[in-house]
Amino acid sequence: MKSCAQCQQQNQEAAKFCHQCGNTLAVEPDAPIATPAVHTDEQLWRQFIGPHADRYLKHFKKFGLGEEPKFALTWNWPAFLYISFLWFLYRKMYVYALVYALGPMISTYLTGDLTVGLIWSIMAGTTANYVYYWHCREQIGEIKKGSWTDPVKRDEALKEAGGVQPYLIYVGIALYVLFILTMIKMLQDGPLDGDRVPPKPAKPTATSIT
Repeated sequence: MKSCAQCQQQNQEAAKFCHQCGNTLAVEPDAPIATPAVHTDEQLWRQFIGPHADRYLKHFKKFGLGEEPKFALTWNWPAFLYISFLWFLYRKMYVYALVYALGPMISTYLTGDLTVGLIWSIMAGTTANYVYYWHCREQIGEIKKGSWTDPVKRDEALKEAGGVQPYLIYVGIALYVLFILTMIKMLQDGPLDGDRVPPKPAKPTATSIT
């Protein structure tokens, strides 16, 4: 029902004039049609990356976000300080996680040098941002092709393929604690029995002849 502003008479919704005083009734505008929010490419990248999106997008712009890709030297502290293959798992890059899980072990076995693992960590720190940039670029491109017309499906695909796996943080902490406890135990036990120098045999004492 429409209320007349002049005489307060209630009128039908379709009425243009008050049937009591003849006053012109105000015509209410039609309700705006709700349209789905339009995601720009940067918004899609933010949604795909999840935690610390601002930090990664700052690096990605050096690589040409939305333009022709180009390499730029950057540094990723989590990939260097954290166990490298766990960081790649954390960001859902499973192939690279496998490479960084097997690579240090095979390299150490072939060379017999324990410092090879440090070299792999440095490689992860210098290349992780660029590798992650390409991972995001390829995954977002596939999602845009498959479900761009359906915002709900697109958001579900971004959530499933992107983001992080938070439980791996606790896995890494547990491995570090285990490593520290192992080192403490080794220091307390001292060198292995095989490394200990055997004591020199006592010299025979001269016996007097009676």
